[in-house]
Amino acid sequence: MGLLIVLSGPAGVGKGTVCAALRKRMPELVYSVSATTRQPRQGEIDGVNYFFRTREQFQDMIKRDALLEHAEYVGNYYGTPRDFVDTTLASGRDVILEIDVQGALKVKEKFQEAIFIFLLPPSFDVLKERITGRGTETKDTIERRMNEANRELGLLSHYDYAVVNDEIDAASDRIRSIIIAEHCKGYRVMPTVAHMRTAIEKA
Repeated sequence: MGLLIVLSGPAGVGKGTVCAALRKRMPELVYSVSATTRQPRQGEIDGVNYFFRTREQFQDMIKRDALLEHAEYVGNYYGTPRDFVDTTLASGRDVILEIDVQGALKVKEKFQEAIFIFLLPPSFDVLKERITGRGTETKDTIERRMNEANRELGLLSHYDYAVVNDEIDAASDRIRSIIIAEHCKGYRVMPTVAHMRTAIEKA
């Protein structure tokens, strides 16, 4: 069974950039593409960055229970398609979800064994600079995102790990180390050890 790694944090903290750097270091890591009703940003591709859906299409997915989690954030829906995650984990491959804090907490209700990592900005001022620097957000949206970020930072206790995104390569290396360490935990290796002992006893 593969590991489900959930990476989340406030909007503008750099989840997508860090996740992309991590996947270069760990090409075997499977990225789960989320569905959303927000409009694509310049350069984003449907099915690669997100599955872009209308509100009607997304609501139909909710009714069909086709999402592992979903949330409405700043006027748009976001969610994780269920089947892809279940199938990939069952095949023994690790899956990383790059989702918002609301979604991460919903996943935790269903996957207690998942690895939850909170990505932090170096400071609140840096977070605001990153959001403003996008050039895609209105003044009102920026204010709403900052207020939401303040609330989300208070939810850190629900996570297993916290990683500061002070530098992209360093942050991705820390997350890679976490994944490697999780695979080395004794209880995860027990099935392999049990097979070894059986082989020894039969020898």
